[in-house]
Amino acid sequence: MKAMVLNQITSIENKPLKLTDVNIPSLDKNEVLVKITACGVCRSNLHLIEGDWLKYGIPPKLPIIPGHEVVGIVESVGGDVRTFGKGERIGIQPLYNACKYCDYCLTGREHLCDTRQITGDTEDGGYAEYLKIPSDFAYKIPDGIDDLHAAPLFCPGVTAYRAVKRAELSPGKTVAVFGIGGVGHLALQMAKLYGAKVIAITRSKMHLNLATKLGADVVISPVEEDVAQSMKNIGSVDSVIIFAPAKDAISQAIKSVKKGGTIVMGVFGSIGDEFMFVDEKVIKGSVIGSRKDMKEVLTLAADGHIEVVCEKYHLNDANEVLTKLKTSKIEGRAVLVP
Repeated sequence: MKAMVLNQITSIENKPLKLTDVNIPSLDKNEVLVKITACGVCRSNLHLIEGDWLKYGIPPKLPIIPGHEVVGIVESVGGDVRTFGKGERIGIQPLYNACKYCDYCLTGREHLCDTRQITGDTEDGGYAEYLKIPSDFAYKIPDGIDDLHAAPLFCPGVTAYRAVKRAELSPGKTVAVFGIGGVGHLALQMAKLYGAKVIAITRSKMHLNLATKLGADVVISPVEEDVAQSMKNIGSVDSVIIFAPAKDAISQAIKSVKKGGTIVMGVFGSIGDEFMFVDEKVIKGSVIGSRKDMKEVLTLAADGHIEVVCEKYHLNDANEVLTKLKTSKIEGRAVLVP
């Protein structure tokens, strides 16, 4: 099969992903082989390629095939697989596998499992023509969602959903979403489903327009106005959700939320030198989501409650697409097709 393979860590401008002939993976008895039809392009792929996350042990191995939001058709199944058959359409999220026996797994938090495996990180991912996956970590895709728009549900979709749940929203509350891109544009819509007032904060004019189009009640550009002052003028902010991996954005978000409010961090970052414990603000991390979360996202999408904004590119163009993503020239989500 053809795959875009990363052999060394370097800037994306050096075009490190190389189109390579590699063996189609062989199956264990509990796995399915998927012929890929679409794979979303995530900013975390860019961080992996450029070495931004080496201090966190990412990537744990080279060479690696990136890509962790995948849609495809079942090509074949292992001997013990009973949940899928040849020709079915399935999706794969970053959570590739987990032990299924630890406390996290037994309480529906398998995405926190200490031995979890990550698609396109610890295991080869979706920048390819084929991918294998343990059948317990694959998902049937409902009718009515095409492959192009389904693929982003399997990372930005579940990531946004988990973060919005952790923000504890309800009618009458106000939430600010920092970073309106692949994940943020879905988080905005999901927050609206809770009846919350949504403030969108993003630097890009394109993403400000996108936030307005998707129903944000207020849009703020850090380039054009003082975020803290603008938020103060708006009034009490109950929660903030941070998808912008910038120190200034995190600092502004923490300052903006009211005393006793909730800060949901969906990115790596520092909370600064001083945290005012006397304000009793609560900081929560949020990472991808559980298998239950993923199924709930698919139901929301099938019922027409969220709109995925995406752009289609060919697999060969992965380096160029990631360069566009680095410079904020992708409106919602870029999706590669073989």
